[in-house]
Amino acid sequence: MVKIERSYPAPGSLAEGALKHSGRYDRQDVIERLKKDFHDKCYICEMKDLQDPNVEHLLPHKNGKYPERKYDWNNLFWSCGRCNGIKENGRYDEGILDCCKYDPEKILSFELNGDKVYVAVLDTNNDLQKRTAMLVEEAFSLKNTGMRSNTGDVRLKMLQQEMNVLYKQLEKMRACPDLKVVIRTVRSMLRRESAFAAFKRCYVRRHAAEYPQLQQYVALDA
Repeated sequence: MVKIERSYPAPGSLAEGALKHSGRYDRQDVIERLKKDFHDKCYICEMKDLQDPNVEHLLPHKNGKYPERKYDWNNLFWSCGRCNGIKENGRYDEGILDCCKYDPEKILSFELNGDKVYVAVLDTNNDLQKRTAMLVEEAFSLKNTGMRSNTGDVRLKMLQQEMNVLYKQLEKMRACPDLKVVIRTVRSMLRRESAFAAFKRCYVRRHAAEYPQLQQYVALDA
């Protein structure tokens, strides 16, 4: 999960939908804006180029119980079907971190260790942070059904592949520190727009002594 810059003003169809009894919050203008703003990545697991994109509500509207949330542009997020389905669990009803308002990398630490994903929180007494960390971990680990076992394995494998590419590029950079093509490749992989960016950026920050020349590209205010 990385910081997202949401564009304004809100898509026009949302105001129109709010005036109707059975309005839509997923019209084409909403889809196009969310896809662009979120770099076609699920904001939770960070898988890119989604084949099953969902317009997800950060705070649930509960089928009309909270109508003000249904068409609120600030409450609409771009997610994959798996993460949206996991987040429907009632334990997330009180919300998770809004990555359009706060920088998750300043609050959470993301790590891949073998076949396990770990998300640490800055404040262990903060329920919002803890729910967010749990959700991201479940995005890769929850396997309570056959389909979720499969989709979880797919995301974990893609994350492992992306991290392995980063590791290989970092090895090349250590061997040839001035090789510009390698530096450009690493810089591109560390952009927030890239797949699983939080994991890659956190890894480079944790290894600051080994890669001092890359810290400018993963600075929390960058």
